[in-house]
Amino acid sequence: MNSKRPVNLDLTTIHFPLPALTSITHRVTGVILFVGLIFAFWALGKSLSSPAGFDAVSNALANNVLAKFIAWGLLSALAFHFVAGIKHLLMDADIGVTLEGSVQKAQITVVVSAVLIILAGVWVW
Repeated sequence: MNSKRPVNLDLTTIHFPLPALTSITHRVTGVILFVGLIFAFWALGKSLSSPAGFDAVSNALANNVLAKFIAWGLLSALAFHFVAGIKHLLMDADIGVTLEGSVQKAQITVVVSAVLIILAGVWVW
C-alpha cells in the first residue's frame, strides 16, 4: 500500500455526481420510511381501536400542522424511494449502466420524484 497517497477526509470538498447523490438519498429515504413506520403504525392502531380513535387521527391529519408535515414527509420519502428503487431495478437488469445512461436515469428520478412530492403536498395540504 502506498502510504504517500493523499487522503481527503473533508466530505464537504468532495463533489458527488448526480447518480451518487440519488443513490445516497435512496438509502436515506429508506431510513426515514423505517423510522416513519412508528408514526404510521401508531396512527393506524389508534384509528382502528375505536370510532373515537379514528376521529382523533382524522382530526389530527386535517387540522394539525405537525401531523400534516409528518404525513407529507413520509409520502415524499416514499415517492423518492419508490422512483429510485425502480432506477436501481433497471440497473440490476443492465439497462442504462453506462455513464450517460446513469446520469439520465438520475435526472429522470429527480424530476419524477419532484412531481410526485409536489402532488403529495397538494393532496396533504
